[in-house]
Amino acid sequence: QVQLVQSGGGLVQPGGSLRLSCAASGIIFSIYHMGWYRQAPGKQRELVATITSGGSTNYADSVKGRFTISRDNAKNTQYLQMNSLKPEDTAVYYCNVKEPGAYGMGYWGKGTLVTVSS
Repeated sequence: QVQLVQSGGGLVQPGGSLRLSCAASGIIFSIYHMGWYRQAPGKQRELVATITSGGSTNYADSVKGRFTISRDNAKNTQYLQMNSLKPEDTAVYYCNVKEPGAYGMGYWGKGTLVTVSS
């Protein structure tokens, strides 16, 4: 069975930093693509960042230059480092894993709330 355990959410001030973690089990971690998505109140879920099994990354324009996605295959964990946080970054953040070529969107973590407010 596939399990994704998230941690690292919380309340931060504008301009602050936060690091999210997502530990996976039940998959061959090194061959999976990874990513982070977020959903703000009243809005649709949107892509934040992705990283392939080969280490290639891409980011939503709204977070480019502020957020960094990474993965540690030895720990079966992916991370999202968030710097220079803005109030509009407030959302529930979800991690995702997907085997290349597989049908659908893969597997999801339960989400963690990030609130950016003074």
